[in-house]
Amino acid sequence: MEMQLKDRVALVTGATRDVGREIALTLAGEGARVAVHYHGASDAAEKVVAEIKSHGGQAKAYQADIADNASVQKMIAGIVADMGGLNVLISNAGLAIRKPFKDTTPEEWRKQIDVNLLGAIQLCHAAGPHLVKGGNGRIIAIVGDSSRVGESGLSIVAAARGGVIMLMKSLAREMGRAGVTANTVSLGMVETGHDPEWLAANREKLVKFYPVRRLGQPEDIAPTVTLLASPKSGWITGQVISVSGGYCMV
Repeated sequence: MEMQLKDRVALVTGATRDVGREIALTLAGEGARVAVHYHGASDAAEKVVAEIKSHGGQAKAYQADIADNASVQKMIAGIVADMGGLNVLISNAGLAIRKPFKDTTPEEWRKQIDVNLLGAIQLCHAAGPHLVKGGNGRIIAIVGDSSRVGESGLSIVAAARGGVIMLMKSLAREMGRAGVTANTVSLGMVETGHDPEWLAANREKLVKFYPVRRLGQPEDIAPTVTLLASPKSGWITGQVISVSGGYCMV
């Protein structure tokens, strides 16, 4: 299926590795001009940009702390100035601190809420006018299934990203008349995003939760996100789409 992404401008946050990197590469392969966001990993961001360009695509790296509104505003302004607009926002960057709730600290609460929830709010607020102006705007938030069903050890990030789901549903209602859609892609465990030693020690136990009997890979996620980013998805909005190997079927 032709995704009709040629010349559309897409921002992918947290695009230096794993799921974000694969999304950026896939969008570029479909013709989108990709803004590759990074926080601190500038070398990794430039490698993604170079890979996209090596295949004939267009991309540029942009630094921002998504927990800081001024930094987000500056990044969005730079993308619009450089690329002539913004059509697709993919809010992928996040922060998760896994530990029992009783052991968490207020500082850890704030960090995770600032990145996962406040960051998504600030990105949508800064990008929104440009998504409306460009026509057929798309917002896709990437969360974990813990935000829908809960998970021991991830209470704070689950709470924050549960808020992101409601943000997407609300923006879908508010911005739909301008042609902007907003959806959430909810992930099961994608193994490249986790500590390899912990994963090796727990793999046998983890895969039992998945009917397909394997954990996810970044290439399992990018096709769904690409469809939602395209003009082809204009009648899909306000949805939570689980790409999780059957981990969650709610």
